[in-house]
Amino acid sequence: MVGDEQVTDEQIQQWADEAEAGYDVEELKRRGRGRPGRGAGPMQVIAVRLTAEEIAALDAYAQREHLSRSEAIRRALAGYAA
Repeated sequence: MVGDEQVTDEQIQQWADEAEAGYDVEELKRRGRGRPGRGAGPMQVIAVRLTAEEIAALDAYAQREHLSRSEAIRRALAGYAA
């Protein structure tokens, strides 16, 4: 699985074909390492405990809006703080 989606045989074959063809090393170097930053300052990971119902509601919202769980939570916090 990738995120909430099942990986298909076609996707696996596409990835294999891409790998066998080789990657542009210079392009990969330009992308940098790790996740891109979201701002000028460092970010912090915060653990939050949620019930099964809260997780289901979060996942439903995230899927409807085509967001990751983290982005859905950030949007909810931004709306709450506004």
